[in-house]
This record gives sequence, structure tokens and C-alpha cells, in this order.
Amino acid sequence: MPMQLRTRNILAAAILSAGVVFGATAADVNTAIDKGVSRVNSAQASQQKIDSIDNSIRAAEREYRGVVKEVDGLKVYVEQLDKQLAAQDNELAGIEDSIEKVTLVERQITPLMLRMIDSIDQFVKVDVPFLVDERSKRVEGLKALMGRSDVTVAEKYRKVMEAYQAEIDYGRTIESYRGTLDGREVDFLRVGRISLMYQSLDGNVLGVWNSAAKQWEMLEPSMKSKLMAGIRIAREQAAPDLIKVPVAAPQEAK
Repeated sequence: MPMQLRTRNILAAAILSAGVVFGATAADVNTAIDKGVSRVNSAQASQQKIDSIDNSIRAAEREYRGVVKEVDGLKVYVEQLDKQLAAQDNELAGIEDSIEKVTLVERQITPLMLRMIDSIDQFVKVDVPFLVDERSKRVEGLKALMGRSDVTVAEKYRKVMEAYQAEIDYGRTIESYRGTLDGREVDFLRVGRISLMYQSLDGNVLGVWNSAAKQWEMLEPSMKSKLMAGIRIAREQAAPDLIKVPVAAPQEAK
């Protein structure tokens, strides 16, 4: 049964009962019923509006709470970003300071490296004449390296230090290598920097570098066995052992 019809029947029953008591006419009853139905319908419409408004309010409240929670989360996120930005600002300031210091160091270390290379160059020229070509090429390579813009200062410094280390190592090692002397192919024997000797491939010519006189001198044939023993040790063809080598007499420092 439709709601409106049911409401009308209920009102009619109530008014008829009242009409019996008070003697109301049929026209009065119909008028009263119509007004009652109208008030009920109006009340129902008002209630529906109230329910709709209440639902809207509840939905808006839920949305508001969600927005508030999201805003709180964004505040925390922004605070974290502010901390990160502050840390990055400090780091950037440190990097800028380091760059300024590096620039200052580069300006100071480049002349130092040039002086170091010149020192190696002069040392190779006055030193015992072993591996002259190899050592001279190393110095020339360093000079060319210093003029390159695509190589960092750190790499240039590393190469210079490698050259110095190589020169230091020569002073505490024994080495035999084949080379040319006065157009003749010979076997050289270097014992640190204290002695540089050679013998011809047929073993008939022996010589030693005289550091004081800056020239080669002939060795006695009796030194042949000692020289051969040294060459075999240097080439790891014999076990390490004590060997006798000619050494220039010490000179008084001036």
C-alpha cells in the first residue's frame, strides 16, 4: 500500500473517531484529512532534507578529517625537506671551501712539480749512465704531461712521484740488461748505484764506469768470473750470493 494512501487512511480513522465525539461533518473531515496529509508529507520531505543534509555533513566531516591528516603528513614532510636543505647548504658551503683550497694548492703544487721534474732531469744526466734512454724518455714524458689540460693535477703528481720512486729503487736493486756501447752490443750489470759494469757478448771485453772520472775503464780479465756470476744472479739464473764488484774510491766532499 502506498505510504500516502496509508497515511490518509490513518488520519481518516482518527478524525472520524474525533467526529463521532464532537459531531464533525463529512466536509470538515475531508478538509482535516487533506491538511493532515499535507502536514505529514511536508514533515516527511523535511525529514528527507534533514537526512540528506546530515549525510552531506558527515561526508564533509570525513573529507575534512582526511584533509587534516594529509596536511599533518605534509607538514612533517616539509620539515624533513627543510632539514635536508639545511644539510645540503652546509655541505655545499664545505664543497665551495674545499674547491677554493684545491685551487690554491694547485697553484702552489704545479711549480713544485716542475722543479721536481727538472731535478730528476739533472740527476739522470749526472748519474751513473745506466738505462739512459729509458730514464730520459720518462723525464720527457713528465714534461709533456705537465702541459696537458686533460690530465688532473693529482694524476700529474702521481706520475712525478712514480718517477721518483723508480729512481729510488735503482739504488737498492741489481739488474742486468743488454744494450749498446760505442756501437758494440754488450751485457750490462748494475749493482745499485755503486757499480756499473759491462762485458761484450763474446766475453772478451770487460769494463766499468768510473764515476769520478765520468768515463768507462777497462777491467782486468780476472773480473770476468765475478761479472758473470753477478749477471746470472741479476737474471735469477743463480741463487743470490756475495759478489765482488769494483767500486770507485770515495772522494772528499767539497
